[in-house]
Amino acid sequence: MAGQKKLVEAITPMEEDFARWYTDIVKKAELMDYSSVRGCMVIEPYGWAIWENIRDLLDKRFKELGHQNVAMPLFIPESLLQKEKDHVEGFAPEVAWVTHGGSEELPERLCVRPTSETLFCDYYARKIQSWRDLPKLYNQWCSVVRWEKTTRPFLRSVEFHWQEGHTMHETAEEAKAETEQMLRVYAELCENELSIPVIKGRKTDKEKFAGAEMTYTIEAMMHDGKALQSGTSHYFGDGFARAFDITFQGRDNSVCYPHQTSWGLSTRIIGGIIMTHGDNDGLVLPPAIAPIQVVIVPVAQHKEGVLEKARELEQRLKKVCRVLVDDSDQSPGWKFAQYEMKGVPIRLEIGPKDIEKDQCVLVRRTDREKSFVSLADLEQAVLDQLEAVRRGMYDTALSRRENMTYTVKTLDEFREVADQKPGFIKAMWCGSPECEEKLKDLAGVSSRCMPFEQEQITETCVCCGQKAKAMVYWGKAY
Repeated sequence: MAGQKKLVEAITPMEEDFARWYTDIVKKAELMDYSSVRGCMVIEPYGWAIWENIRDLLDKRFKELGHQNVAMPLFIPESLLQKEKDHVEGFAPEVAWVTHGGSEELPERLCVRPTSETLFCDYYARKIQSWRDLPKLYNQWCSVVRWEKTTRPFLRSVEFHWQEGHTMHETAEEAKAETEQMLRVYAELCENELSIPVIKGRKTDKEKFAGAEMTYTIEAMMHDGKALQSGTSHYFGDGFARAFDITFQGRDNSVCYPHQTSWGLSTRIIGGIIMTHGDNDGLVLPPAIAPIQVVIVPVAQHKEGVLEKARELEQRLKKVCRVLVDDSDQSPGWKFAQYEMKGVPIRLEIGPKDIEKDQCVLVRRTDREKSFVSLADLEQAVLDQLEAVRRGMYDTALSRRENMTYTVKTLDEFREVADQKPGFIKAMWCGSPECEEKLKDLAGVSSRCMPFEQEQITETCVCCGQKAKAMVYWGKAY
């Protein structure tokens, strides 16, 4: 097991240095590599395969709900971006500009899209004429650029990949329903497929998206107690429509403005998967998005019949999961460590003695629990164990979040918990941005969301003592 020991030692323990642990995993599991462009990364095949699986799960759901994929330009003329004042001010520090085409200076600067609301609005202004043209349910898969000062693989990069939905509706009620519906889609993906429990709620006005009337979010807790905003959905009202003069003839022949939504989930969710489920041996991947769900490791593969049996099992399992036989000349111990590093949910071991007994050894990545499985029952056993892995990962993450969530009633208690106990803090808030800012200054935390499931902890704001309006989750965040 010398090879396995060497691989495990290559990862800094998370208890020693969480940031280093994270970087070690993304590099050694071959998810990404650094590029020559500051703040931009090369997403390697294994990392991209994870994103493809997430993309496919989401895209299927979008289409089931009636959304269509489109592709908007990469560049936004400055005059177009300036049409929505609040939006452009929110993104101004992060915008990258193109000023020259070849050797000639452009007559107007072009922004490399940080998000595409303005492009969609410019398009919708030409396409929407009547209430019969609504709703417009469009989504695009693309990359965007935000000129971040501090970057970190997957979590915050100058260029990142995502999907951005942009929809237009006849009424405010329809648009608000769409906004909440898409947040539920993200929550279902995280909880059912990624085994990440999330808190659904609304952002405060201070934390909402630039130009939005309301921003909804799903917030997840990482191993170190920090929050990760994992998906957002925004209701814009008719603000963009008015700025871009998007009107339509209503059912009563009046001139109306459509109501708009926007929603997105990005490759930062891969960072969330790592920091929710990973351990000191590497990745732990939820089965739904694992590029390899089952790896078959032949033991004593030089002996007659072993490789043939492994390949036979591979052909059988291909019908129910993503499976790989590692027939390389590396030792079994090296292979065990390698696929633990890559987070493969299930490992099957098959050797001469197993073949004699018509069985194989099944090992779960999450807890290394071993069991002997009859080859006759292999397909069903693998499906059952993949589900057990998914459920176990969710339960572990939920238990961690519950154990690291604290309810506080006073400002002194708030400061003490924020200083000494990593995790989420539940506390009442009066709705004042001054109190929100004061809590950030005093305790170093931000408001994560006002959860849909409200609790009445006290009658008064934890900061100022005035009448409380909402219970808020607070925490440090990525």
